[in-house]
Amino acid sequence: MINKRLLVKNLLAHNDENSFYDKKRFIDIGQREGKAKFLKHVCAMANSNPKNNSFIVVGVEDEDNKIVGVDFFDDSKIQNLVNAYLDNPPLISYENIPFPHLPEGKVVGLVTIRSNGKVCALRKNIWKYYGGAVFFREGSISMPKAFDIQLKDINSKIVATIEKHARNNIELTLDGVIDFINNRHKDLTSSYKVFKEQFVICWAGNKKIVKKETYYSRVDIELINEQVKLFYSALDEISIELDEDTFNIIEYVQLGLGKEQKYYPLEKVGITFFHNGTYQMTSDLIFEPPQYERKTLYHIYNANNALTRKLEKNIGLSPAEMDDLSHLPGTYLICYLNGFEEAKEEMEKARGLLKNRYEDVYTSLKESLRILRKVKYS
Repeated sequence: MINKRLLVKNLLAHNDENSFYDKKRFIDIGQREGKAKFLKHVCAMANSNPKNNSFIVVGVEDEDNKIVGVDFFDDSKIQNLVNAYLDNPPLISYENIPFPHLPEGKVVGLVTIRSNGKVCALRKNIWKYYGGAVFFREGSISMPKAFDIQLKDINSKIVATIEKHARNNIELTLDGVIDFINNRHKDLTSSYKVFKEQFVICWAGNKKIVKKETYYSRVDIELINEQVKLFYSALDEISIELDEDTFNIIEYVQLGLGKEQKYYPLEKVGITFFHNGTYQMTSDLIFEPPQYERKTLYHIYNANNALTRKLEKNIGLSPAEMDDLSHLPGTYLICYLNGFEEAKEEMEKARGLLKNRYEDVYTSLKESLRILRKVKYS
C-alpha cells in the first residue's frame, strides 16, 4: 500500500514540475475557466503517461514548494466531469491528504490520473479550448498538439520508483492511529476498525443516539494506511454501518426555510475490502431535494439578492437581515434545486463577499456549493 503523504513528499522533494507531475496552489472546477484548465491538464498528463500514473498536487506554493493546504474537497463525482468532457477519459481520483502542521479542515489535494492507453481529447468546446483538441505535457506546460500525435512511454520506471519509496510500514500505521485518537481528536468520540488484517479506518465525531440510531457530527474519517482523509465536515451529520468486509457512510444535510429545518440523506459511500490487499470505493447519490411553492421561493430568492447587493455596497445590515444572511447559503441552494438556475451564479458572487467578513456563513456557503457540485455531476 502506498502512503499518500509520503508520495506527496517524494514528488515535492525530488522533482520539479514535469510530464508526470504538476502542482497547483488551488483548482476551481466551479468556474468555467478553472474547469477548462483542469481538464486540459488531465488530458495532457494522460497522453504523456500512457503506462503509469501521473499526479497533480493541490495546495502547494509554486515558488518554494511550501505546503499551505486547501479546503477538504469532497467531490466523488469528479470522474463524471472528466467523462463528460473528454474522449478516452483516464481514470481519475481526488484524495485529501492530511498534514500535521495544517489547520483543521485543511489538507493537500492529490489528483491521480491513469490513462486508458488511448489518445485523450476534448469532446466539446469549453472556455477557449475547442472540441477535438489534444494536449501533451512539454516540461511543466500542457500544450496543444495537432501533428505527430503518438503516445510514448517515457516515465513508467521513474514513477514506479517514486511509488516504491512511498510504501507504508507498520510503524507509520501505528503512529497514525495514535495521533488520530490521542492528539487530533482527543475531545471527540473516536474509534477504529481493522479490515482484512491490513487496513485501518479511524473515525471521530460528536456522537448522539436518536431513536436507537447512532449519528455523528463534526466528523473526521481517515484510511490510516494510505494517509487519506475519507470524510470531513464541521456541519453535516453522518451515520456509519460496518461489518467484517465493508465500511459504509451515509451523509445527511440540513435544509429548510427559516426555522423549519430537516435532515435529508445526501450520499452513501461504501468501502469494500478484499483478502488480496485491495479495496473498492463506491458512492451513490440518494438525495431527494425538498420542493416548495415557486411563489414563496421567488420572494426568498429576491430577498437573498438584495442582501448580496448590500454586501457589495458595504451597506450595514439590520438584525433581521443578519438572521436572513445566516440562512442565505441554504436558501440559495433550495432555490437552485427547485429550478432557479441563476442561484448558482449568485452563490459564487456571495462567496467573495462573505469571505473574511462572515466566517460562519462563508463556511455554510462552501458546504452548499459542495452539495450542488455532487448533484450536478451525478
